[in-house]
Amino acid sequence: MLKYTGHPLFDVGAATIGAIVGKRDLSTITVEDLEQAADFLTEQYTVDPLKTFLVVAFPNSGFTNPAYAKRLDKRLEYAQQVLRAYGRDAPRLGMKCVFTGEPAVAVVFRQHVPLITGEDIINFHPGGNPGLPVSGEALLCIQALPLGCAKCSGRLLAVHSDNPDLTYEFAEKFLRMNMSAISMARAAGSTKMPEAKARAGTLLIDTLLQLEQARVEQSRGSDYEGGQPCSLTAYHLTNSGQSNPLDPRNPPLQIYHLPLEMMSFLRTVVGAEYRHEWNDIASRAWEIPKPRKRKKGEAEPDEDGGPRRNFLYEDLLKLPDNARYFLRTYFLRTAVRWARGDESDPRCTYSLREEADLVSWKLTDLFLRKVMNVDRHRVEQIRALGDRLADYVSTQNDKGFFRNFFTLNNYGYFRAELLKADANEVRRGQPPLITFDQFIAIFEEGDEIARPDWKLARDLVLIRMVEQLHHRGWLAKNREVVPEITVEAAAEGAGSEGEEQA
Repeated sequence: MLKYTGHPLFDVGAATIGAIVGKRDLSTITVEDLEQAADFLTEQYTVDPLKTFLVVAFPNSGFTNPAYAKRLDKRLEYAQQVLRAYGRDAPRLGMKCVFTGEPAVAVVFRQHVPLITGEDIINFHPGGNPGLPVSGEALLCIQALPLGCAKCSGRLLAVHSDNPDLTYEFAEKFLRMNMSAISMARAAGSTKMPEAKARAGTLLIDTLLQLEQARVEQSRGSDYEGGQPCSLTAYHLTNSGQSNPLDPRNPPLQIYHLPLEMMSFLRTVVGAEYRHEWNDIASRAWEIPKPRKRKKGEAEPDEDGGPRRNFLYEDLLKLPDNARYFLRTYFLRTAVRWARGDESDPRCTYSLREEADLVSWKLTDLFLRKVMNVDRHRVEQIRALGDRLADYVSTQNDKGFFRNFFTLNNYGYFRAELLKADANEVRRGQPPLITFDQFIAIFEEGDEIARPDWKLARDLVLIRMVEQLHHRGWLAKNREVVPEITVEAAAEGAGSEGEEQA
């Protein structure tokens, strides 16, 4: 009866129908299953708290029309129209459904499908006819959409993937969350359905990692590489007329996209090999809750249930454009300069002096391969140079070289510092610190011509060097040599040169 079409609103709604009747494979859904889903939606949508929540998706519909507030019979009549139009006896309109290509049974408008125009608005409709023709199955799927989305910041968070299993798992998880929230609201006698605690971006990544973690545990960790490659797109939307597509502060739709490389990275970090390092970094990225003022007569401040934002998760959604900032902040533990005025932002407290144990080359190497697609040979050259420099710094106790390598932002000075240390090492009868091939592969495009990303290469060498020096105990004995550096997020508009300060 149902199949995925590639349209996110239809597919998430169809996955929700599958979750309601307990069938992951939509091809196995029967007419009896659609009846079961329609009964379930009728029962939920015609009473509180969903009756009020549906305003987000279907304003002015028969479920939310204020004129029907005390008319259960009207709401049930409307439910019959939109939830059971898939029957064989439903009259056809002689048009095809825009979602499925099947015969249409109704022309729908904004009150039936989010993010389309209202009645009598003919802009952008073929033939000048307002509305969209849809089949009964499509109308039922769209009506099921809200229960397969998270309620987040007064909007719906719908998650769609080219992997049908992932679309289904998100819809199923959000359905269970919503049913739990509905039960809590009814138990408390509330007409308002509680929202998810986290922001949309944080909720998206957190839920994705939970689902991938469950896959790993189900596979018992044996040869699990993330399954079918896929991308993921999330839609944070509202159908409210108060939003405006031309207003960047309140648009009706915000889209989050995770391409193949990001999905592959996130699927891998939850595996046993990387989980410990990743969880350590993620746990230090949660928003620091601000102390709430005690209300008059309250014995204790009213806590809101924990932090709403994980900065690591939110910054993942800006990749790969912001890759160097991401590496410096989370893998090299560099504080974010502009965040220092925000006490809730943990990134302003990041410090390599205090958190050298969080620096992981293994995690960085995975990030370079999966997200940045860096040439494998160059990565190996960077790792080998980091090992050699760590050996040099620890055996010669050359604190000045370590500090200069960390802080110099002029390529000429940086190059001279590295070559000077290399010459000194050779004069002591030791092998050179860096070979010609390494120098070309890591830092230069030609004779004394720096690669545009030489600072990124320097940071990567530093990550490996810091990890090795920490394991050798050298950093613990020489903490004062580690400079306190800040970095400005490129995405926030900082310049590329002079972005660091000691």
